[in-house]
Amino acid sequence: MPADMILIVGCTGAGKTTYARKLADELGAVRFSIDEWMTALFWADSPQPIQFAWTMERVNRCEAQIFAMVRQLAERGVPALLDLGFTKLAHRDKFRALAAETGLTAVVHFIDVPADLRWFRVNRRNTQRGETYAMEVNKQMFDFMEGLWEPPLEAEWSAGGGLRIDGSSSI
Repeated sequence: MPADMILIVGCTGAGKTTYARKLADELGAVRFSIDEWMTALFWADSPQPIQFAWTMERVNRCEAQIFAMVRQLAERGVPALLDLGFTKLAHRDKFRALAAETGLTAVVHFIDVPADLRWFRVNRRNTQRGETYAMEVNKQMFDFMEGLWEPPLEAEWSAGGGLRIDGSSSI
């Protein structure tokens, strides 16, 4: 049986959403993508240029609601896939702590892709606007996220049966 919560981890353009969609189908899981939530709920009202504090307040509200839903799913034996970015270790630790506090299990699936390939994918997604496109990510946004990125170490992604996925090939 899979963990109650699977944290899909990778920096911008790694293929997190594509991977999460496939895994959700395989596991009969429910997938939560922060990009989809933010685009549907707040993008039309966002200040231009984007303000980090404004965005993070809304991300935090979405995440609180998502975690409430994860708990309900776990009570029904349905795993949840969290495609929430998880750029920083503290963010991943927060969700693992929430899981532990509520008796849920959580693992990391780390999609490891070099930055140059991720930027290529982001450009392609911006142009093609396919099914995983939620919003345009420009080079400034990409570089900003790249500067925040804290890739998980093996001890983190392997704990509890987590995985490292080589995302260099198509996911």
